Amino acid sequence: MARTRKVTVSTDVHGHTAGWADATPAPGPAPADSRAAAFFDIDNTMMQGASIYWFARGLAARRYFTTGDLARFAWQQARFRLLATEHAGDVSQARQAALAFVQGWRVGDVERLAEEIFDELMAPRIWAGTRRLAQHHLDAGQRVWLVSAAPVEIGRVIAARLGLTGAIGTVAEVVDGTYTGRLVGELMHGPAKADAVTQLATVEGLDLARCAAYSDSRNDLPMLDAVGRAVAVNPDGALLRTARERGWEVRDFRTGRRAARIAVPSTAALGLLAGAVSAGRVLHRRRRPA
Repeated sequence: MARTRKVTVSTDVHGHTAGWADATPAPGPAPADSRAAAFFDIDNTMMQGASIYWFARGLAARRYFTTGDLARFAWQQARFRLLATEHAGDVSQARQAALAFVQGWRVGDVERLAEEIFDELMAPRIWAGTRRLAQHHLDAGQRVWLVSAAPVEIGRVIAARLGLTGAIGTVAEVVDGTYTGRLVGELMHGPAKADAVTQLATVEGLDLARCAAYSDSRNDLPMLDAVGRAVAVNPDGALLRTARERGWEVRDFRTGRRAARIAVPSTAALGLLAGAVSAGRVLHRRRRPA
């Protein structure tokens, strides 16, 4: 019988326990390999581009904010891509801004919109090669989680649509079914991903030495180091160098100029979240889901 875990807000200072959520897979036999699992980053690893950006595009198409707001949102993304640096102030700003744009929204509305927007804009941008890698783990009877700085609701929708086990992501505080705009714990980024994966392994009885992790970004090195098998997928330059030095497997589903154009530093994820400050404030002032 398939299990489904209800997401709850944890008192854990890091919020990691609240940060994972099982999808609802089709009923089937129990996993044949319960001690092994795989963890996949989303942005530029499982999907071309950033999931939160495509979510914003979908909201703009529904007139939840204007084309100008979206342009400013995209500019923030480009700015962080070009800087390719991580200063403490940037991370702090991103943390404060990460989920401000959903303040006052109902959880059910965000989940409904995420499902619609995935089908319209995200599904065509799933890397077929990465999806096959995830399927290999599933076929081996292993569980597969997505791990992303994106809101866990978006990660959960993507996991469900792809038939994966669940998602680990940034958690928004909810009071009476409505988002407050504040985070529970930390932004799911860098070392926080490794901490969350380690906690999940303890709860689920996983042997991390038998687990695999996949990412495009050097910022996910803590997560990649936490498992027995690290794979660089569509890697940025820094991760590619590290992968070669350590003898890690490299999978690149991009080609030629397209690879140069699509590959972005993982600070883009922070830029997207930070960009939600201005665009998001306008968004929730103008219109909320009815």
